[in-house]
Amino acid sequence: MRKRYPLSVYIATAGGLGFFPFMPGTLGSAAACAVSWFFPVPLWVILAVTAAGVWASNEAERILNRKDPGCVIIDEVAGMWLSVLFLPHSFLLGGFLLFRVLDILKPFPICRMERLPGGWGIMADDIVGGLMANLILQALNACLFRAGWLSSLLTGFTGAVKG
Repeated sequence: MRKRYPLSVYIATAGGLGFFPFMPGTLGSAAACAVSWFFPVPLWVILAVTAAGVWASNEAERILNRKDPGCVIIDEVAGMWLSVLFLPHSFLLGGFLLFRVLDILKPFPICRMERLPGGWGIMADDIVGGLMANLILQALNACLFRAGWLSSLLTGFTGAVKG
């Protein structure tokens, strides 16, 4: 018989995916990537999932009686979506791989975010990781393909300097 958890735990575990026995964070990121393949995820959804994730992660820590439980993967979902926000579909795999590398290695300032209390600490490191991945991919998109919002910003800036 399966244990019944409150709604907060199901949100924190991305509908129970976090209870998968190995690599739940990668599974959560892959699931978020799959959703992005079929449906572009708008910023307001990412913000709503992040807000719900802060609450649900905080509750899951309390209910499961563990700090930053491995089964809590709603942070990976929000971070993955953020890593590919405003990028073409061709960046999904790169976004997934870069986000996972940043999430595993936790370079500065990602590592600092984990120090925040409760749900804020759980969510913040992956949000910062997603932002870092997005900025790196936006820079690649701008430099290699001269496309995207960063390219437009840089083109407008260099035009203003020349003029």
